[in-house]
Amino acid sequence: MFDDFATAVIDVGETELFVRHGGSGSPLLLLHGHPRTHATWHRLVPHLAPHHTVVCPDLRGYGRSGKPPTTPDHAPYSKRAMAGDMVTLMRTLGHDQFAVAGHDRGAYVAHRLAADHPDAVTRLIVMDGIPIGEALARADAKFAAAWWHWFFLGQSAKPAERIINADPDAWYTATAEQMGQEAYEDYRRAIHDPKTVHAMCEDYRAGLTVDRAADDADRDAGRRITSPTLFLWSSKDDMEDLYGDPLAIWRTWADDVTGHAISSGHHMAEEAPDELAQSLLAFLRP
Repeated sequence: MFDDFATAVIDVGETELFVRHGGSGSPLLLLHGHPRTHATWHRLVPHLAPHHTVVCPDLRGYGRSGKPPTTPDHAPYSKRAMAGDMVTLMRTLGHDQFAVAGHDRGAYVAHRLAADHPDAVTRLIVMDGIPIGEALARADAKFAAAWWHWFFLGQSAKPAERIINADPDAWYTATAEQMGQEAYEDYRRAIHDPKTVHAMCEDYRAGLTVDRAADDADRDAGRRITSPTLFLWSSKDDMEDLYGDPLAIWRTWADDVTGHAISSGHHMAEEAPDELAQSLLAFLRP
């Protein structure tokens, strides 16, 4: 897994990030979702590394990265804070400008990275997610029934950590057959760490509060993503059921948007790495 990739733990100011990086060519930052780690990309990176310098960190709070103390407003786990981590990480590795691709919660970090640091992001790829502010503004009974975990993990009156930590394998149901043995072991190590579980819940608490406020402020101010943007969604997930044409939604947030569905379930990098790689390489081609 990640043959010929280097590993490092890099100080980004407020915390430290565990990262694997390798390959050659223009830099590409890959940001995983919940509850995965950087290892979710292991079937994808062999396709990308001959063409790009690929950087795969664990987001703050996830996997082997640091878990900074939280605050009542959950700002340490905001997508703005995570995006700032990534700018520092990439500069430390020698990349002032780079493309970024994010899946699931990583898609929200990628979006905030392109919004807050447009001079750093050359191209934006978002997978299986529309902006948090947009999703919450559109939330209805159908969304709540399908994505109830947003509100379970995101509330704080009856914290979810106690329930999850009682049996992490029952709550998070991935298997080694789905993920690959080494990736599964990395993921399982993470979900059995109560500090990681707490940090992942803080990610969702930030999503319902400070992250939504950041998106709403951008919309109210008319700020848009200027980087060329590719939106990919899993045809066997629920993007189309919830939103009809999710690509049309992204076109209200970004100036230059293309995209299409990938024939896959939600974890497309694990389930359809060949098709996903073709889409990424075509979009990133100079």
